[in-house]
Amino acid sequence: MTSILITGGHSGIGLAASRALAARHVDLVLAGRSEERVRPVADELSARHGVSVTTLTLDVASLASVRSAAARLRTLIASGAVPGLDAIVCNAGGRFDGAVSYSPEGYETTFATNCLGHFLLVELLLPSLSERGRVVYTASGTHDPDSMDGRLVGAVVEPDAEALATNGRDGGKVLSAGKRYSTSKLCTVMYAYELDRRLRAAGSAVSSIVFDPGAVPGTGFLRDMPGPVRWASRTAAMKWVSRRMGVTTSDVGFSGASLAALAADPDYARVSGSYFQAREGVLSAVRSARLSYDTRRAARLWDDSGRLVALTDDEEPPQLRSSQLRSSQLR
Repeated sequence: MTSILITGGHSGIGLAASRALAARHVDLVLAGRSEERVRPVADELSARHGVSVTTLTLDVASLASVRSAAARLRTLIASGAVPGLDAIVCNAGGRFDGAVSYSPEGYETTFATNCLGHFLLVELLLPSLSERGRVVYTASGTHDPDSMDGRLVGAVVEPDAEALATNGRDGGKVLSAGKRYSTSKLCTVMYAYELDRRLRAAGSAVSSIVFDPGAVPGTGFLRDMPGPVRWASRTAAMKWVSRRMGVTTSDVGFSGASLAALAADPDYARVSGSYFQAREGVLSAVRSARLSYDTRRAARLWDDSGRLVALTDDEEPPQLRSSQLRSSQLR
């Protein structure tokens, strides 16, 4: 094991995963927007477990920040300051309530944060992964409109990258925050599956895995909601009601440990293209939403995302180019 990069590894489920990985003596690269917030976590993990923890300033909502962070990490790997990279854990994300907002590049914030930033990060860092490395995406059960999770948050819309990135611009109809969130997580699942297909077509041994941590109160997911909603989400009564309703529920510790296991455990070395769900203390492979298996939509989503992030020929890894012809034929 060399090191694992985790975005948002300094709070919530990401922090629990970072602690679980450090306890296994895995070196880490913690990527987050604020060095002031990430540094204390890095110092804690280094002191407690004796591991090397590198901090990386990265705002996944900003494509310029993603490119800068990826370049810095490649330099650190080349110099030996970071020994290598065994996994990329695309964990950072959020739901953004209130008025619709846009990233520095002008893309709707939910889609920019939950989708485009990680899409670009994986493209830029895939060549730096070890031969049998892993890419793990944190998704959400809300991506499935047939589940209680999806019905409560807001049913997904068409996973059209261009439409999602420009939602609400020029006076267009704005999707609800719930729909923007659930659809971004559908896109996340589809990215994971499309990456797996492209890697397999290229003969790569890198794995692409997607993870649903379940509904985990107190992680900051509801930080933009009113105070009473945030308070109610943490109560035992609300947890009981959620379970009775069929919501996929978990807790920070178990979901974080599950994310760490998917990134590092030998047991998950050959599960590429799978969707795992944490639910009531059990981590299991389950089926994702029916729409997530649509290969035509996934290929289009991937290629359109590449155009939105202005991916150049030099930036696209050779492992992912082998499917370009197949992708265009699927349209």
